[in-house]
Amino acid sequence: MGDTSLLRTPLYDLHVELGARMVPFAGYDMPVQYPLGVLKEHLHTRARAGLFDVSHMGQVRLRGASIDAVIQALEALVPGDIAALAPGRIRYTMFTNDAAGILDDLMVTRFEDHLYVVINAGCKTEDLAHLRAKLPADVTIDYLGDDAGLLALQGPEAAAIMARLLPEAAAMGFMSARAAVIEGIPVQISRSGYTGEDGYEISVGAADADKLARLLLAQDGVEAIGLGARDSLRLEAGLCLYGHDIDTNTNPVEAALTWTISKRRKTDGGFPGAAVVQAQLASGPTRKRVGILPEGKAPAREHTEIQDLSGNRIGEITSGGFGPTAGGPVAMGYVDAGSAAVGTPVQLIVRGKALPAKVAAMPFAPHRYFKG
Repeated sequence: MGDTSLLRTPLYDLHVELGARMVPFAGYDMPVQYPLGVLKEHLHTRARAGLFDVSHMGQVRLRGASIDAVIQALEALVPGDIAALAPGRIRYTMFTNDAAGILDDLMVTRFEDHLYVVINAGCKTEDLAHLRAKLPADVTIDYLGDDAGLLALQGPEAAAIMARLLPEAAAMGFMSARAAVIEGIPVQISRSGYTGEDGYEISVGAADADKLARLLLAQDGVEAIGLGARDSLRLEAGLCLYGHDIDTNTNPVEAALTWTISKRRKTDGGFPGAAVVQAQLASGPTRKRVGILPEGKAPAREHTEIQDLSGNRIGEITSGGFGPTAGGPVAMGYVDAGSAAVGTPVQLIVRGKALPAKVAAMPFAPHRYFKG
């Protein structure tokens, strides 16, 4: 059995039943892989559909006297344009501090009478304290906690599979969300994900999470996928992992996340660190997050030093490993802005040896989000 000091998601017993190898992650006992293995789980998700337990993420609902008041309050904490969201639409954004450092990245969904926010598992305590300290007293913070599960169905067959259970799911746009009922189970479903593939995330009551997961796993084409393949999938997709590729020492401009900030918010500011963001937009950052393609077969792991060809340190790898779809090692990290152009040759210091690599465009595997 797992470590009893760790938290468990509503699907813990199912993971054990399926033969998952459980590991500590963000305070939870989580499946890193199933008997299929990380490589095959990754490739299955790219070819068909994978089911992920992401119930360790934090789910929060923000309510107030009016939805406009709640939007205004949250916009004071994030650089994202929440006011421009139509009901049922989702925005990826971040909490920033006064230096524009990233406290966490998050997904915000607007509904008619509230905002639904998904925060990272490892940041839940800090994020909730941040919201309680910074939001006005008339904004209610409803943390769903252990009362809710969160599942992700990802892959090119995800839409067809969801349509068998919920026909209207196939017509949903990318970054949209709605309430629904699947086989008598009330859910909230969004068309989004963390793999670069088309897919859905489904919020479900904890008491119904096991039933819903079994229902999805019973569909042809679906396999259970663990954290190992989730990480290799998001790395190939060029997506950041909080605490690795972004943190309080990185800002949205150098992290190549300026696409998340609308023209209005770039101009008007009104969020923590806005002056820093505006200055960097005007003059350019001193370093940039880039893709790195090592030559050969040796992967470059986190904290690997990046040098120019003269042996000068120019940066560091923040995420790296083998990309099954890419067919070789892939990585991302930060380099001095003068070395950030795609194609720039660099060298990686692995076990004391300088290995050749080059700056590469991301993603390493093409995004296949549904555009309608």
